[in-house]
Amino acid sequence: MCSAYSASRFSIAPMLDWTDRHCRYFLRQLSRHTLLYTEMVTTGAIIHGKGDYLAYNEEEHPVALQLGGSDPAALAQCAKLAEQRGYDEVNLNVGCPSDRVQNGRFGACLMGEAQLVADCVKAMRDVVSIPVTVKTRIGIDDQDSYEFLCDFVQTVSQQGGCDMFIIHARKAWLSGLSPKENREIPPLDYPRVWQLKRDFPHLTMSINGGVKTLAEAKQHLEHMDGVMVGREAYQNPGLLASVDREIFGDTAGSPSPADVVRAMYPYIERELSQGAYLGHITRHMLGLFQSVPGARQWRRYLSENAHKPGADIQVLETALSKVARVD
Repeated sequence: MCSAYSASRFSIAPMLDWTDRHCRYFLRQLSRHTLLYTEMVTTGAIIHGKGDYLAYNEEEHPVALQLGGSDPAALAQCAKLAEQRGYDEVNLNVGCPSDRVQNGRFGACLMGEAQLVADCVKAMRDVVSIPVTVKTRIGIDDQDSYEFLCDFVQTVSQQGGCDMFIIHARKAWLSGLSPKENREIPPLDYPRVWQLKRDFPHLTMSINGGVKTLAEAKQHLEHMDGVMVGREAYQNPGLLASVDREIFGDTAGSPSPADVVRAMYPYIERELSQGAYLGHITRHMLGLFQSVPGARQWRRYLSENAHKPGADIQVLETALSKVARVD
């Protein structure tokens, strides 16, 4: 298993309602080295919720848990549980701009409370030995000067002991824009993030936001320690098939899309036997054959049939038959 720090050279962003354990297991079939992040999980859900919000599959490593919260004691309790469960990293969400998150006093609004973020990180670092990292923006609302960003990083790194940051290269508007609009409307400012790394060379920094190709990722890696990709990797997961070779220098062969589908069969059969629905797993696989003849038929067949009662591996085999032979 590679360490979370080496794996952070290329990672998949935490995406609410998307990067669940089924998604992460699927993405792991495409890349052995990419660091995978959970959806954001609130401290309240972990401490008071009835479900197991820390569940994951051993095959997902390296895998990081993203926490949402602002109470140092609760975050420390959850970080300790995460380490006991075997997570490779704990990440604090200081980037999500949704109203629901703000009402809970976590996410991007915490950029305005650097000392509190430092206290949260320190509380977690005091009780775990795995990396504690922060994912943030380049600013919030009218607090978007470079000086503001530097002050935030300096406070959180010096007072909290955080030595690894993931920087989304857009600022967040805390009111007036939806989370979706906050991913698209505030302009990307890659040079600002590159400058931040130059000004804090002793810190490990990854860049996030708008990266769509491995060529773009490589350009960022000339300036940064790591690159985090979000929606492009979800909508076009085949992108990951070349990551081990292109980004990590692994000379092992890349899996074909059909190989990846069939590699999922034992996992799917196990999950179905435990009461899971096929559609909950295959919804993450719809974009696998992007640009391959028959990709639309693959998506349509899965979308129309995976949710039906009793749907099983045969649905995937039939869907595969509609795609041009690529293995």
